[in-house]
Amino acid sequence: MQTIEKTIEVERSVSTVYDQWTRFQDFPLFMDGVKEVRQVDDTHLHWKADIGGKAIGWDAEILEQVSNQRMRWRSTSGAVNSGTVTFISLTPARTRVILLLSYDPKGIFESLGDNLGFVSARIKGDLDRFKKHIESQSAVKSGRIAGAAVPASP
Repeated sequence: MQTIEKTIEVERSVSTVYDQWTRFQDFPLFMDGVKEVRQVDDTHLHWKADIGGKAIGWDAEILEQVSNQRMRWRSTSGAVNSGTVTFISLTPARTRVILLLSYDPKGIFESLGDNLGFVSARIKGDLDRFKKHIESQSAVKSGRIAGAAVPASP
């Protein structure tokens, strides 16, 4: 299992940044290769992506969701991955986003790409595009897709 940690700072309030991150249907706007993210219910997502010219899909489960603070997930089918994204308010208008992603590269090409830093670069690019996406919006609509937050894990 490989783990990558990336951090960015966004010139928006923590609530605005968190709300945008939890609009999963918007992920294709800033995540390279992601074609669709569909929220099945409050804790389950279905992903579709094109990675290296190959269409793939997988399911994920939200394990923990603490409004304006943290979200933790794991895959339940397809590529093995899990992670946590943490939101830290630095000022009323500046937020630090910390993404910790663990994944299991499959096969020689994925392992080679991982060793060459492609996955790390892709995640950095996704976070940079997220920052640009949210900072370019003059007013981000509030609210999440799901009607209720998932309670925090004990």
